[in-house]
Amino acid sequence: MTLALLYSPAGTTLAPTDAAQLSGELEEALRKAGASVVVSDPAVRLGDVVRQARDNGEQLLICPDNLVAHPSLLWTLATEPAGRSSVLVMADATGDLKEDRGRIVPAMPGSGTTRFLGAMCITPADLPLLEKVADQPDLLAALLDDGLVPIATRPRTLRAQQVHTPAELAAARKSVAAVDEDAARLRLAVKEQDDFFTTYAVSSWSPLVTKAAARLRLTPTAVTGLSVLFAVAAALAFWQASRPLMILGGILLYLGFVLDCVDGQLARYTRNFDAFGGWLDTMADRAKEYAVYAGLAAGADRIGLPYAWPLAITAIVLQTARHMTDTWYGALHDEAAARPVQHAAAAASAGVGARLTAASVKAQSQRGSLIYWAKKIVVFPIGERWALMSVLAACFNGRVVLGAVVGFGLLAAAYTLALRSLRALSMRVSVLNTVDTMRHRDDGPLVRSVLSRSGVGHPLALAALFAAYALATVAIFGAAWGWGVGTDSAWLLGLVLVPVALCGLPARSRHGGALDWLVPSALRAAEYLVVVAAGIYGSVPPPVTFLLLFVLALRHYDLTARMEKGAPASVTGGAILGWDGRTLLLVAATLLGFATAGTAALAVLVGGSFAATAIRDWRASHPS
Repeated sequence: MTLALLYSPAGTTLAPTDAAQLSGELEEALRKAGASVVVSDPAVRLGDVVRQARDNGEQLLICPDNLVAHPSLLWTLATEPAGRSSVLVMADATGDLKEDRGRIVPAMPGSGTTRFLGAMCITPADLPLLEKVADQPDLLAALLDDGLVPIATRPRTLRAQQVHTPAELAAARKSVAAVDEDAARLRLAVKEQDDFFTTYAVSSWSPLVTKAAARLRLTPTAVTGLSVLFAVAAALAFWQASRPLMILGGILLYLGFVLDCVDGQLARYTRNFDAFGGWLDTMADRAKEYAVYAGLAAGADRIGLPYAWPLAITAIVLQTARHMTDTWYGALHDEAAARPVQHAAAAASAGVGARLTAASVKAQSQRGSLIYWAKKIVVFPIGERWALMSVLAACFNGRVVLGAVVGFGLLAAAYTLALRSLRALSMRVSVLNTVDTMRHRDDGPLVRSVLSRSGVGHPLALAALFAAYALATVAIFGAAWGWGVGTDSAWLLGLVLVPVALCGLPARSRHGGALDWLVPSALRAAEYLVVVAAGIYGSVPPPVTFLLLFVLALRHYDLTARMEKGAPASVTGGAILGWDGRTLLLVAATLLGFATAGTAALAVLVGGSFAATAIRDWRASHPS
């Protein structure tokens, strides 16, 4: 539900007939954008309208009555997919705002790059902020000062301009009429700053598929389902491992990735978003990629190539830990953007980290340059990973593909971890303490009810210690990846009690350190490595170990995807024992001689809980 307010800014000298016509056009556009009521009476105070929207649980769409723009821009403002407040802006070197990761923040004097066009959509969660500053002359500046970090909606190939004179009105109308709005919207549905491979090998033609999908009335969820089918078909082809099927698998993988891009483009083109659409897309991406890892490993194993499953297991552990750091670094960056003054003051004296941030901003501004694309490619994003897998699978075998994924993934992990850590130190803000810390740590009853009561600090140091222990255990057990190392090493696996207990002690402490955003990924890596160590020690069939890692990854992606995509959090959080309970249960089963049964049972337990929670929450968000 949306309530709209059409207001008259000062300094407009349009003729009464022109002003009335423009106001009528804007009112119609606001209704098409979803407004059930449009308030245009100048005698009505903003504060009263805000209170009305707050009482009704509606978002508030505010628009100046001198805005000449394509109507779809107001539609875009009102349908921000993650349900965040948004503002209409345009690039302007003399502006007093700055865009940072798609968000609008105040600019320091002389550093502005963006200008506000007068229109904004404020979500119910942010209405109290708006009510507080409703009497301020510069509404957006007051909101930003109070901590609002809205999404930037830019016209790009569309047109929008606030007009004050008849000449400006005529020029603006001509500019709007010169652009094919539907064609421009289709191009706007493509991400503006995507990966190198995606930009040139997918987005160059995927809008044609997006347009066809829209004409067929396919939903983004349906396209996501098709992309999953293509990826599963590719994995099955890789499992057969013959050269023709490896080539076919590479082609299917590429086409599946095209569809993976199309589902998001279709959602943005049709503005067809729902609470779980972004969540489903994220979960499907990860499930598809890891299913392909399994298909490649099974195929290589089928033709007698050793070490394929260890490579697949390494790939899933590495990629999941990397994704966790991506999520929390992004959240940290957004938190820094919400505190521009504090961030700027810290960065001014932060040395190397500040210089790296400045270099990154400069590289991103040189769009299309060699350094711009090098920075994109070196982090080994999804487009580059899928391109690498498609090409190598067609030319070589699954073991080669997985080896390349692991090799490039390790290089990208080292690069991003080092640079992001330095930049995080320069930001001097924290993020993990702004959310339900224990939920995102995935703590179980043992930690929540017992260990965390100690109040001990240093969460990152202890999580890193746990990860180091787990990695060392895997290295010792798998020196030659000899699955089964004998009972004389049982003490090493049983020693897991110590790091588990130590990591649980600081769970309730404030995770406010500059690098504490790394705690979730450290705990994920530690738990997964214990699973691997238990698998090696207990001679668990590698596919069973991989299955447990797969469902654990889905469990943890569920936590972060709900946060990133604005999907409702589960009532229970889906916690099954927590990382601590799962780790201790698996180690106990392994030491008692039931490693394979324990691993399989835990996989069923975690996977079943994840599926039940996801289905229940999906149904709750889509009542019949």
